[in-house]
Amino acid sequence: MIAEREKLLKPYLPAPPSSTPSPGRAAPKQRRKPVRGFVKTSLYVLIFNVIHFIFSIYIRLRRAYHAVQDRIISILYYHHRTPELIKRDVKKLPKLPKHLSVVLELDDGGINSAGLEGLVTDVCEIAAWTASAGITQLSIYERTGVLKASLPHLHRRISRTMSSYFGTDSGSKPTISIRAPHMQSYSPETSPSGHGDSSPPHLNILLISAVDGRRTLVDLTKTLAEMSQKGKLATEDINAELIDAEISESVMGEPDLLMLFGDAVVLQGYPPWQVRLTEIL
Repeated sequence: MIAEREKLLKPYLPAPPSSTPSPGRAAPKQRRKPVRGFVKTSLYVLIFNVIHFIFSIYIRLRRAYHAVQDRIISILYYHHRTPELIKRDVKKLPKLPKHLSVVLELDDGGINSAGLEGLVTDVCEIAAWTASAGITQLSIYERTGVLKASLPHLHRRISRTMSSYFGTDSGSKPTISIRAPHMQSYSPETSPSGHGDSSPPHLNILLISAVDGRRTLVDLTKTLAEMSQKGKLATEDINAELIDAEISESVMGEPDLLMLFGDAVVLQGYPPWQVRLTEIL
């Protein structure tokens, strides 16, 4: 029975493969030798490592060159707490901002971190530099709002730094006023100047934090919605100009320049409405 079934199916089965290739078919490819493949792979790895080694040397030399260059420039052009040198440097700028804003961060991550003392020192140095450059409005953003805890203490520290820049003469030393949103401005009276009618320059410092950002927009939105529902404010009167006026009055106006210190642009919750057209450096 099996032989009969094979005989019936044999005409329908393909021809068995022959050991010799037919004239129309190409001979099968020979298998690559493993030694040749190993040598080729080793050559590729060698070339890659050589390129990687040369590029690594180039990167390290470039970093060292820029580090030495930055160090030399920082020594030659350091202001040495001299306002005249700072004024000379800012004269080269095509435009001087009227309102400067700075983002600072509280470093309390470890034992060797500067903490609050380092943050206050940075604020004092930035305030003195800003006054020396002739900028009258400075806003400092710190996410947690720890700087708002004691405005009188911060005012004394800044005044002490101003004395190291401008001296103790009340005629040349700038006066300072510090305030924060929804807080009363702190600006103690200064002793009268002995230089006639000439008054010393004045620096306004504003302290802002994360609560003055998106939360302010949310609160303003709720207030405008309630006023519109009660009929105290027409819907067509709610526009960008009204929002800008309310936020400028409650928080601050839009700064001309926002300065960040770091390798990336991280605003850390900075008030979003105020940076629509602000230049970020």
